[in-house]
Amino acid sequence: MPHCSLRRTALAWATVAALLPLTAAAQAPAKLKVGLMLPYSGTYAALGTAIENGVRLYVAEQGGKLGGREIEYFKVDDESDPAKATDNVNKLVKRDQVDVLIGTVHSGVVAAMAKAAKDTGTMLIVPNAGAGVVTGPMCAPHIFRSSFSNWQPAYAMGEVAAKKGHKTVVTITHKYAAGDESVGGFKEAFEKGGGKVVKELSLPFPNVEFQALLTEIAAAKPDAVYTFFAGAGAVKFVKDYAGAGLKKNIPLYGPGFLTDGTLEAQGADADGLLTTLHYGDSLDTPRDKAFRLAYAKAYKLQPDVYAVQGYDAAQILGIGLVATRGDITKKAEFAAAVEKATIDSPRGAFKLSKAHNPVQDIYLRQVIGKENKVIGVASKALADPARGCKV
Repeated sequence: MPHCSLRRTALAWATVAALLPLTAAAQAPAKLKVGLMLPYSGTYAALGTAIENGVRLYVAEQGGKLGGREIEYFKVDDESDPAKATDNVNKLVKRDQVDVLIGTVHSGVVAAMAKAAKDTGTMLIVPNAGAGVVTGPMCAPHIFRSSFSNWQPAYAMGEVAAKKGHKTVVTITHKYAAGDESVGGFKEAFEKGGGKVVKELSLPFPNVEFQALLTEIAAAKPDAVYTFFAGAGAVKFVKDYAGAGLKKNIPLYGPGFLTDGTLEAQGADADGLLTTLHYGDSLDTPRDKAFRLAYAKAYKLQPDVYAVQGYDAAQILGIGLVATRGDITKKAEFAAAVEKATIDSPRGAFKLSKAHNPVQDIYLRQVIGKENKVIGVASKALADPARGCKV
């Protein structure tokens, strides 16, 4: 009988031991599903990759967890196509049932993401697209932006151009939300400073046949040109502008996307260009140096503004998750924590406005060699007006 009893005891302990891993697993919080809706092909492919790299770098620095939750990524290539935006965002929200959306680059696509976020209550963090609607009429307690509004760098450049004494400017951009809003921001500040936008030129996205428009610019003989292009479009425009002989007589200005992540391809044609943006090379702060070193080690690449915005999107997510102890459903608590926080960004510390858009310094940068060197602050702690936001 004693042997039988011992066997029963051993069997009982073996059963307990077998169940222990299951109990531990049951107690571990479920992975947090992060949906990355970014361009992984086409004009903005490099931008999407840089944003994802930035997100992953910050998460890796926190040991792979935010607020105690391990991160699981779900990816969709949005192709920078507004016509596919609703279907693409539904793949993440309805099919994959993600807890949070991070995206995107194209302002026309982000409008559909913001609508889906509002309709379903899904958390959205925008790591690039500057569409005014996101922190304007579509603003919501669970929608955040880690980048900029199209108005911000444009308005700052309008101030710069006016202070330089330019009186007439021609603008040129792709005809879409980002271009229209950027021109609007520039025009607001430039005309407030005494200048006049004499002609507004545009062409459909992603068309890059600029010759006819460059001929119009040459005929108009403005004091300067303001442009909004990014990615492959920016590369071709800068090269074509110089090739048409305009660069030496008519200064070209734009927000930093004109020369960010594009300098290698633009070569000498970009030399000397002035741009405005919330980030630049040679900031020379300990925070930025540490970030640039970590990014270069992880990806064997130099980071750009898109990498910074992805990194800060993950920072915003981390701040909210720490405050809610990993419970992303506590949206009011999440938002309150983020609103109170100062985000320790490589670009310089910033806070979010009531509309959840960064209130940040906009730097004046000049292309020197293969760098967008910061040469001053164009506009200090500039807040987007968030027109139409009812939060």
